[in-house]
Order: sequence, then C-alpha cells, then structure tokens
Amino acid sequence: MYLCVMNKNEKIELNVQGMSCTNCALSVKKTLEKQGAENISVDFSSGETIFFKPPQQTLSLYIKSIEDAGYKVVNTQSEKNFFTPERKFLFCFIFTLPLLLHMFIHWHILHHPLVQFALTLPVMLVGFPHFAKSAWNSLKNGIPNMDVLISIGSSSAFIYSIAGYILYRHSPEVSNYLFFETAASIITLVLLGNLMEHRSVRKTTSAIKELTALQKVKAKKIQTLNHTETILEIEAESICIGDVLLVNSGDKIPVDGKIIWGEAYINEAMLTGESIPNRKGINANVIGGTIVDNGSIKIKAEKIGSDTTLSKIISLVKSAQQNQPNIQKLGDKVSAVFVPIVILISFLTFILSVVFFSVSIQQALMSAIAVLVISCPCAMGLATPTAVMVGVGRLAKEGILIKGGDTIETLAKAQYFVFDKTGTITTGKFKINTIKTYEGISENDVRNILYSAEKHSSHPIAKSIVEELIETAVQLPLQKIIEIKGKGLSFSDSKNNNYLLGSSSLSGINQNEKNKILLFKNHVLISEIYITDELKKEVKETISALIKKGITPILLSGDTESKCKEVAALSGIEKVYYEKSPEEKLQIIESYSQKGITVMVGDGINDAPALSKAHIGISLSNATEVAIQSANIILLSNQSLYPVYETFTVSQKTLQTIKQNLFWAFFYNTLAIPVAAAGFLSPIVAALSMAFSDVIVVGNSLWLKIKKTN
Repeated sequence: MYLCVMNKNEKIELNVQGMSCTNCALSVKKTLEKQGAENISVDFSSGETIFFKPPQQTLSLYIKSIEDAGYKVVNTQSEKNFFTPERKFLFCFIFTLPLLLHMFIHWHILHHPLVQFALTLPVMLVGFPHFAKSAWNSLKNGIPNMDVLISIGSSSAFIYSIAGYILYRHSPEVSNYLFFETAASIITLVLLGNLMEHRSVRKTTSAIKELTALQKVKAKKIQTLNHTETILEIEAESICIGDVLLVNSGDKIPVDGKIIWGEAYINEAMLTGESIPNRKGINANVIGGTIVDNGSIKIKAEKIGSDTTLSKIISLVKSAQQNQPNIQKLGDKVSAVFVPIVILISFLTFILSVVFFSVSIQQALMSAIAVLVISCPCAMGLATPTAVMVGVGRLAKEGILIKGGDTIETLAKAQYFVFDKTGTITTGKFKINTIKTYEGISENDVRNILYSAEKHSSHPIAKSIVEELIETAVQLPLQKIIEIKGKGLSFSDSKNNNYLLGSSSLSGINQNEKNKILLFKNHVLISEIYITDELKKEVKETISALIKKGITPILLSGDTESKCKEVAALSGIEKVYYEKSPEEKLQIIESYSQKGITVMVGDGINDAPALSKAHIGISLSNATEVAIQSANIILLSNQSLYPVYETFTVSQKTLQTIKQNLFWAFFYNTLAIPVAAAGFLSPIVAALSMAFSDVIVVGNSLWLKIKKTN
C-alpha cells in the first residue's frame, strides 16, 4: 500500500510490501540511498518507509527503484492482491498435505512420481516466487536475506527430484531420489511461519493502531446563517481552523481547540493514563481524541491534521519504535554476514558428508538443505525491534512518550536521577497552610480579600490561591488594583481602606521567608498567610522504589536551603543542592554525567539546559506542550511522580527482553545448524523449527505487554 505525504521539507512516506526480515529493510534502505535519499527509516514489519528526498528528484524515481529491487509500493485504496499471504499459504497447504500423507498412508497413487510432481508444481509456481524474487534482488543489492536460503533449499530438492526421476524412472530405487514433499513442505511451512510472525509483529504495533483509531471521528460543525444555527456532520479531516464544533456527552473531541461555550467533564486517559475526568469550562484547552464523559461544549478548532497533539504523539511513538538501540547493531552485523556463512556451511556439509563420511548423495543433500532452512537470521533481526515496539507502545498508552528506542537502552542503565523541585517533586500549586489574623479581622474575611485581589495577579502563587478558594470565597468590589512587580498588589475597598498584599519584601523584614504572604490594611499588618507547595502523589514511594533499584536520587533546585531540605526529607532524598543558578545546575549535571548515566527530571520550563545536558532528560509536561525539544522522554501526566519509576522499569524490562531474544536467536542458530549438518534433522523438521523460532522471539516480546513493574 502506498501513502505519500510530501511537505515543504520533502518528507516522503511510502508503504512497501514484500519485506520479510531486517535484511530486506537494509536492501530497501540501500536502494534509496543510491538515489540520494536521506534520513531513511524502513520498518519491515509494517512496511512503513520514511525518507527525505532532494527537491530535484521525482517521487516516481524512488518508487521505481524500490520496485526494481523486488518490492512493491502499493496503495491500499486502489490495489488488491489476490494472492495475499494467507491465500498463498492455504493454496500451498492444499497441495502439500497429500505429499506429507504419503509418508503415513500407503496409497499407491500418492507414491507415483508424476503425482508427486503434479502436486509440487503448483506450490513452486505460487509459493516459490514469493521467496525467489526477494532472494534475487537481495543478491543484486549485495545484502542476501533469508529468502536466499529458502530458495536454494526448496529449488535444490525440487530440481534433484526431477533429475532423479528422469535418470532412474525405470529403476525400483527411483523413490530414493524423490524429495518433492521436501520442496513443497519447505515453502509451505516457511509461509506459515511468515504468516504467524507477521500477525504477531502486528500485535506489537497495537499502540499505534489504538492511537490512530482515536483520530477517526465524526464532528458536528455549527454553521450560523441569519442568526440560526445549523449542525452539519462532517469527517474530522474536513475541519478547518476556526470552525465551531459541538461536542456532546459521550462524543470524542475531534481536534485540538478551546471551549467557547459550556462545561464538561473530559476523560483524558488516552493522553495521561488517568481515568478520572477533568472538569473544563470556557477558555479551557481541549485535546482531540479525548472523550466528553458528561456535559456539552462548543469548541473553536485551533489545531488540525498533523498539528494536533494526538498526531504529534503518534509521530513520536512511530519515531521511537523505528529508532533502535545500539544493542541492535550486534544483530544487524551478524545478519549481514549470516546468509553467506550458512550457504558455505551447507556446501561444506554436502562435500564433507560425501567425501569423508561416506554418506549417500541423497542423505548429504538432505543434510545440506536442512542446514539452509533451519538457520534463521530473522530471529536476530526481530529480537530488538519487536521488544522496542512493545515497550514504547506500552509506555505511550500510559501517557509516557519516548523520542527514540535508543533512549530505552540508556535509561535502563541509569545510575543517577536528578530531580528539580518545583513542579517535579512538588505540585507547583501552592496551598494555604495557616492563616494568622490580627486587629480583629476574621479568617473568612482574609480569604475573601485574597480571592478578590489575587484574581488580578499573573503570579503562579496567586493563580494557585484563586484556584483553591474559587468554591468557597466571596468576590469583593475592590478598586485601584495595582501590581507591584516582584512584591505584590495594592488596592482599596469600597470604604476607601488601602491594602497591601504580597511577600515579606513589602515590609523589609524576613525577606527569606518565601512561603509567607503579608496583608496590610492602612499600613497595619492584619494577617500572615503561610503557604506550602505540596508534594506530588506517590513521591516518597517512587523515590524509595528507585533507591531499591540501585538508583541515587538527587534534589537540584534554585530554591532556599530550608525549603529544599524540607522537601528532600519528606521525599526520602539525601543528596540536596539548593540555591543553584541555571549555570550551576549545568555544572552539577556534568559532574554526575562523568560518574555514570544521569537522568534529569524537570518540568521543562526553567531547566531545559539541564534536561539537554543529562544523558536522559525527562520532562513532566501537560498535554499541550508535547514538543519539548530538550527532553528525551515526556510524561503527559504531571499529577504523580510514579510514571518516572514506570518508565525506568519498563525500559529495564525492554532491554532484558531484547537480551533474552538475542540469546535465543544466537543459541538457536548455534545449536540448530550443527545438528542439521550432522544429519539428525530432515529438511521438513528443519523448516518447521525455523518457522517457530521467529514466533518464539515475537511471543517473548509480546509478553512485555503484561509484565508487572511493581
């Protein structure tokens, strides 16, 4: 299938059919490189091929070069292939089954050479080209793939059988020279293995499919004509910026936008992993793909198409799944030389068996073919990408976005986790802890004054206080409100009383007490309001769990010594750095990076340099700030610190799965090839073993979906 999306940067996206292993992907990549393509990414499991082309080159040139290499660029909408992988297998199986039955059922007709030939020929005509074309083109590109081994093995058995029948057709020993069932079985069993492998691999990309499904939604567009509103149902792709859309209870929000009417509880679990709906009203931002649990709203479309948050998330997940860890380089290097080595071993098996071990030519040929078909470079090629796909996909469904598969490998080996304080360890939302009152004013009066005045301030502390008091405080008619930069507010009430509200610097005393707000009435102190920045949920548990994993947690902040030490003690962090400038933070990150792999966890606002300097930067962001360039990992939910631990443990388990897969792939080939060369396995058993070796690797990767991290 083929989808081409080309923007001003000349980015091309194609869907290429016919790839069966990593060597196929390497072949496509090499073909595109010859035509001048850059930044090439080829995923053999999904067929997705992405690259950037020079402006002077035409798209048709690249499509032709890919198809000349033996693969097919297709359009799902317009091209239907009658012989799908499923149909090819079923067709071949129908003709192969009688050939296998003749070994168990003594029907004379099944033993007739011409009947066996007649049953094998359709398999060779339909199934063999599936491997032969790919094999030939991989040889032309200098990167022989697994299909070369299958093609040589099956064709050798077929040709030898034909030659044996022609030469010995009048001899009672003719059956000793017939291996038609071997040729047909190799093709049919490998087709079965490919089918099972591709179905399993498709499951590893389920996260992408689930996210993409969220984009397929109908929208209710509101058109106003002569003061009359008309609702039109349209596809999400037809929405334009500025369109007004109606979203009712139970509907998916079609695109990113802003609420202009109404109020609703919105379920953002697809973004953050949190199932508790958020209440949102006028001027609140909403994200396409989220669901209105209760309520009805009108939104104005602000971001559409590839600019939406959901599209960016899908793009990040795809990029991460295609960006593989360094550990894969080992598998790729072995895969690149694997096929020629196996062909050499197969040839030596035949020669040595005949010359030195006095084995019959027929038996030597079967051993040589068994070597060809039992070897499995695909298992090595699948070991890493399938595990990365599952690991990245699992994290994406929990609201954790990783920008590259190589990030997983680095994070899994981390030794130091450096945490920013405000917005990372703490909520960043200040709450009133204690209110002290003087001169006869009540606590409720102080709360009403606070709410009414702080509504006019843009300071983060003021916003937090307003948010806390919005349900309980009463709005007062204040006048002459002036913001004193860096200090607070001055204002007056309806009785012309003058007030000052702000930090300790208003009075020139206790200037280090950043957690106290003073309220003056006509220059007399009437209240002291103590505020606190609360710890996020599960902070202590997360830090404790990381320590048990051998991690050294560090608190790094620009805040005061007392505040930092208090937060560190509550969190269980022993190493604390306080009152540090951005430059000093960089130096501290550098010093730890020299000792071991260092992870910086911050809110992405004032610590971008430190995030980019660490080996891994983790940004706790809200969903509208997905594209923080300085971080390797983005946590869409910033309500809890637990996703930091989840990311670390899933990365460790992903790396562990990759190592298990590679061990199995190397162990299987190291054991299987000598056993086949020694003549202990028939080609049919060898083909069956090879078919299931891939499935074992993919199955182990899929197990990562449900492995517990606690």
